[in-house]
Amino acid sequence: MTSMTAKLLTTAIAVTFAGEALATEWNVSVWGSRRAFTEHVHKLAELVEEKSDGDFTMNISYGGLSNNTENLDGISIGAFEMAQFCAGYHPDKNRAITVLELPFLGVSNLEEEVAVSHAIYDHPAVADEMAQWNAKMVMTSPMPQYNIVGTGEPRDELSEFDGMRVRATGGLGEAFSAVGAVPTSVTSSEAYQAMESGVVDTVAFAQHAHLSFGTINRADWWTANLNPGTVNCPIVVNIDAYEMLSDEEKAIFDESVDEAIDHYLENYGELLQRWDEVLEEKGVEKVTISDEQLAEFKKVAGDPIHQAWIEEMSAQGLPAQELYDLVFTTLEEHRANN
Repeated sequence: MTSMTAKLLTTAIAVTFAGEALATEWNVSVWGSRRAFTEHVHKLAELVEEKSDGDFTMNISYGGLSNNTENLDGISIGAFEMAQFCAGYHPDKNRAITVLELPFLGVSNLEEEVAVSHAIYDHPAVADEMAQWNAKMVMTSPMPQYNIVGTGEPRDELSEFDGMRVRATGGLGEAFSAVGAVPTSVTSSEAYQAMESGVVDTVAFAQHAHLSFGTINRADWWTANLNPGTVNCPIVVNIDAYEMLSDEEKAIFDESVDEAIDHYLENYGELLQRWDEVLEEKGVEKVTISDEQLAEFKKVAGDPIHQAWIEEMSAQGLPAQELYDLVFTTLEEHRANN
């Protein structure tokens, strides 16, 4: 081999390794299986890979990297670069965003859920609290109002909720507790087994989760309009990993978030349109709660829980009233512009 050939070969190898060094590969921790709830994660991964010509890729793992309730811990230690979690899994770690899980906030659709969530995520108090876990908020996983499936005779009056064992987390659990139910916070992956074994009588989920985790297959009935609230499940990235991105990669990542959310909303909308067909196929009775019962539920489990949250979080040094008010001003602005 001539010295010139050797030099060219060495240069080629160096360029190859340099190219490999420039490639960015992220691990992403989610749970369950691919479903409407994770479609924006897949879309984001698809977009960044496409826009970077394959130099920025994401490996999405369903439970292989962490337990769902430990995803925030994994982010904090850099075990993976991006993850999804739900505020109700560890409210003490993400106190500020639990305002979004308060019952009866009046959010009426997924677009409003996105607007309200992202307004809260952008608040400095949220950024500061998440920074304690080395986490940066990226986007929400918007879900419709939760409703419950149950076995046996339908429960369409509040008096029938007394003693009812329900899978519900966060503010939803508090709402059901206020009317005498007994909430349990088993994870979504454990909900079917809890229902099958009789640990719970009912399960509160959004529609996609009733499908994905099979609880609809155990159900005799579903409440069509209870709508007590929903849970809030952000996508976060490890701050160090984000800061290590090149300026171009950051731009690609940031500009792809809205596109990923738009894809999520379109996909989830199709699921909601099919929901009545799903109920009919599975022989699940649709139960409608009367306006009087709903008003009573809101009276008992709405304002009192809201005020208790404001007082508790204010005592812990959070700008609770400011966060709470931001929810409603954002709703007003969103509705005025749409």
